Amino acid sequence: MDKPVIQVKDLYKIYRIGTNKVRALNGVDFSIEKGEFCCIVGTSGSGKSTLLNMLAGLEKPTKGQIVIAGEHIESKNESQLVNFRQAHVGFIFQSYNLMQNMTAIENVAMPLTFQGVSKWERERRAIKMLKLVGLGKYMRHRPGEMSGGQQQRVGIARALVVNPEIVFADEPTGNLDSNTTIEVLQLIKKISREKNQTMVMVTHDNYLAGFGDRIIQIRDGKIIRNVDNREQARRQMEELVNGTASAPEASPQAENTAAAQTPENTTAMQTEDGAQQVTDAQNKPGSIWDEVNETIKNGGDIQS
Repeated sequence: MDKPVIQVKDLYKIYRIGTNKVRALNGVDFSIEKGEFCCIVGTSGSGKSTLLNMLAGLEKPTKGQIVIAGEHIESKNESQLVNFRQAHVGFIFQSYNLMQNMTAIENVAMPLTFQGVSKWERERRAIKMLKLVGLGKYMRHRPGEMSGGQQQRVGIARALVVNPEIVFADEPTGNLDSNTTIEVLQLIKKISREKNQTMVMVTHDNYLAGFGDRIIQIRDGKIIRNVDNREQARRQMEELVNGTASAPEASPQAENTAAAQTPENTTAMQTEDGAQQVTDAQNKPGSIWDEVNETIKNGGDIQS
């Protein structure tokens, strides 16, 4: 097997909430191989989104190492991180984050403008990617003229157009119905296989995580399970394709219960003394993924 494309060592993220220290990540170690479809799964407040932000270089760790494509991103400054993301990383968002006044071609081509690619070449690559995700007939449509599943396919094409080594997906099926969710998931896996790209998907849904080559389960900022799931993922996908199994209509009951117990716009994290603490979302860095979209749109650095 190839050398790991992602290596995380002794990773911590500690926030100060008043006099308390809250450990969003509490000593995390793992690696992800090139071409793997890795699912990071956990309930709200488990630390999974914080971990994804760390891997993407959007938040700085309190302690630890993050080596991606052979580079230590924890030691890079903001300008270096922007350049690194443009060269190595693609993003798929839960809320699609498409420009409403742009066509599908223009949305997909947009990241290439910051790489100095000519307009002709940008459009050529965008058309190729849209055909790859099955949107050949919708290339001139704007987001408001497409379904949620079609918009997410545009988002996938936009992530892939820069030919990234790694694609990070933040709950990419969270706004889709169950049938469209499976279609998008199959598409992500298919592209990952064909292009040998590493996919890292964050989800709260254990069923969806079951399609991953690797499952990393996180709870209270710690990894409690890290398994090679290739064989089970293959069987699960075969059952789905053959019609012998179907996706559940909703997330597992345990996930729903946990979500119901956590007030809206709050995050549950582990405190220094081991107690569970629920804090306002404003106490953490705000809408990081919105900042990424603003960076893509404006071509500037993310402000820390």
